[in-house]
Amino acid sequence: MNNNSKVLALKYRPQIFEDLIGQDVVSETIKNSIKADKIPNAYLFTGIRGIGKTTIARIVAKSINCSKPLDNQCKIKCKNCDAITNSNHIDVLEMDAASKTGVDDVRDLIEFSRYGPTIAKYKIFIIDEVHMLSKQAFNALLKTLEEPPEYLKFIFATTEIKKIPITVVSRCQRFDLSRIKSSELFEFIKKIKDKENGKASDEALRLIVKISEGSVRDALSLLDRALLSLDKGAELDLKAAQKIFGYFDKSQLIDLFKLIFEGNEKKVISIYRKIYDQGVEPKIFINDFLEILYYLKNINSLSLESTNFSLNDDEFRKIKEISNVLESQTLILFWQFTIKTLEELDIVSNQNLSIEMFLTRLIHLSSLNLKDNFEKEIKIDNPIENKETNISSKMINQIKNVSQEEKNKPEVQTEIKANKNFIIKSFNDLIEICSNKKEIKLKYELEKNVHLVKFENNRIEISFNESLNKNFVKELSSKLFEWTNERWIITFSKSKGARSIKDQQKKIKEKLINDSKNSEIYKDMINNFPDAELINVQSKDKGDDHD
Repeated sequence: MNNNSKVLALKYRPQIFEDLIGQDVVSETIKNSIKADKIPNAYLFTGIRGIGKTTIARIVAKSINCSKPLDNQCKIKCKNCDAITNSNHIDVLEMDAASKTGVDDVRDLIEFSRYGPTIAKYKIFIIDEVHMLSKQAFNALLKTLEEPPEYLKFIFATTEIKKIPITVVSRCQRFDLSRIKSSELFEFIKKIKDKENGKASDEALRLIVKISEGSVRDALSLLDRALLSLDKGAELDLKAAQKIFGYFDKSQLIDLFKLIFEGNEKKVISIYRKIYDQGVEPKIFINDFLEILYYLKNINSLSLESTNFSLNDDEFRKIKEISNVLESQTLILFWQFTIKTLEELDIVSNQNLSIEMFLTRLIHLSSLNLKDNFEKEIKIDNPIENKETNISSKMINQIKNVSQEEKNKPEVQTEIKANKNFIIKSFNDLIEICSNKKEIKLKYELEKNVHLVKFENNRIEISFNESLNKNFVKELSSKLFEWTNERWIITFSKSKGARSIKDQQKKIKEKLINDSKNSEIYKDMINNFPDAELINVQSKDKGDDHD
């Protein structure tokens, strides 16, 4: 393949240790071990995507099999290094563990390892995404990994180190590759841009660095995409980059914050709609909104360099001016509301409308005097039934804890407890209160997955099926204490217990249907309408369906 036709991420893939960026400590350690002829049985490289795990694995393979001394670093190419670079060396086997996860694959690997190298000094197995191997496959590998033949070396790469058994990790020399620093990545892609004769402003390159989140491969792929999307000779500026990548100018978001605190709802919605029209997804908007909130809260402890290219000089100054007139508790409350909205986006069909309502709520929230309205918020009757008020009250309570205000009066707490006292004497009472309090999930678990063994004063003994939610006991205990102001004991029994409510209802329904099928009315109906089928029976006494 012509080198010029390759994508940038492959074209500029490091071939020697000196080409690597951001991994100086790892490179130096490996080079020293090779020089001292203390090469470990197995290397394990871990870190996020696109920071050089597989690349370093190949460089290590080349370094220990190079026909030239290590210091030469194959500036004069040798056959071994060229073959490894092209992934066709007979003694260096690259394997993707995602497609070969079974114990049989590892057994084949071990069997293949019995034969020494053909043309190189070492036979090397490079296993990418090694965490995808099965437990049995790892176990089959252990003995060979601990005491391999002198000519055999393993190199593992993974993005999820926690999924690898500790018995495997302990047999490897582990290297944790770090994210690439923004300044280093910026200088790197700037050099690549110049080599490719591309035109891009520093602001556009900084945006690419921010989006890539420390991944070199992501940065090069984004740069490649950006340069290809422009006409020949055109320069990639910040506005063009924002349009290509679906990001928007942070100054618009900062202006949006100012208008929220000024209470200008019309302009706030207008600015948001302009942002949305630029192609920005609601989730991206919310995440950037959270980022600005973080800067507003912590700007006085940050420098312009520490914002990871997220802000320019003017934006940094604007945020500092706004933060000086805001209280920390207001920003923390905004953070809580924003996180809640991020969760809501997964359950609404039109996310755009949800964002507009979120911004409107923030405008009204910013106009509240939290200290004056605190007691009013917590004294509202039936706060559980009023979900919006309950959320607001909960968040304000959190803010009070942060600011260490001592306004939690005993009489207020007593009043809340009095409102929550309920008497629960039976299992049916418990289900009824769950229904009244809109605890639908808890009611479902009680009716569907719980088998009652015994119900007595403040004590419930149950058995359950495998579908029961693992947090059921914790949630039920919390709600019982909240409703009755008393501690309840919930125990599991080895006894089978009564049928679940749903099973009982199903049994009753089946009996009614069977009884009805024996009636003269049903027989006459079938004679007249042979294709008819009885699917439900309604009780005249209760007036409801037995579902």
